Amino acid sequence: MKTTKPPLYALKDLVARLRGKDGCPWDQKQTPEDAKNYLIDEVYELFEAIDENDTDHICEELGDVLLLVMLVSRMYEEKGIFDIEKVASFSREKMIRRHPHVFGDARAKDAEAVLNRWHKIKNKEKQSDHKHFLDSVPSKMPALHRAFQLTERAARVGFDWAERDDVLKKAEEEWIEFKTALESGNTNDTISEIGDLLFSLVNISRWCKIHPETALNESVQKFIHRFNYIENQLSLQGKNLESASLEEMDSLWNIAKKEETC
Repeated sequence: MKTTKPPLYALKDLVARLRGKDGCPWDQKQTPEDAKNYLIDEVYELFEAIDENDTDHICEELGDVLLLVMLVSRMYEEKGIFDIEKVASFSREKMIRRHPHVFGDARAKDAEAVLNRWHKIKNKEKQSDHKHFLDSVPSKMPALHRAFQLTERAARVGFDWAERDDVLKKAEEEWIEFKTALESGNTNDTISEIGDLLFSLVNISRWCKIHPETALNESVQKFIHRFNYIENQLSLQGKNLESASLEEMDSLWNIAKKEETC
């Protein structure tokens, strides 16, 4: 399918053809509800490409996300509601409003000042859309990321611990409460206290200016790397995970951990 149009416009035309009368039956039947799941998948694939610093893969995954943005926009264009041009216009206008230090007369001494003003402008824009201050944090976010966003926004209006030691003490309190619930054998209490403990750790992450998703993802990657090492070493010995003892796997785990620090 040859075209002389710039790539973005060519992609827009391609999506229209896929959705058109003589297009693809699969693309024609897709709805915004269907696209939600695909968007989640593609964004996570983009995350992985960024983590791997694979620039070709990053470019490819950005294209996949862009395609879905185009596709969803087309679905609403077909209903006469809005099109991709309107989407781009909304985004451009929003960025101009939220950067008065660039496009207006306001001043910002550093990135923190920019972020504070951004949230004030955003909150003012969203006042008519939400009943409560925290309603602007999407309920469909993964819980860890949502907890971070909620506590960050609450902190911006002064609802926060005064000192870092206070946050640490709170986490220690939650750990004791969790152990008490666990020893009681009450499942509901244990679930509640695990949640409170995790929430307190999110607060510690925020105070350290470390996103909990980033920190947890690093730990997950370490676990995978060390477990893969165990599996590979067992294979070299003619064994598999099922036949190995816990002592053997622990020993190999410690070797993998030691090699990471060398």
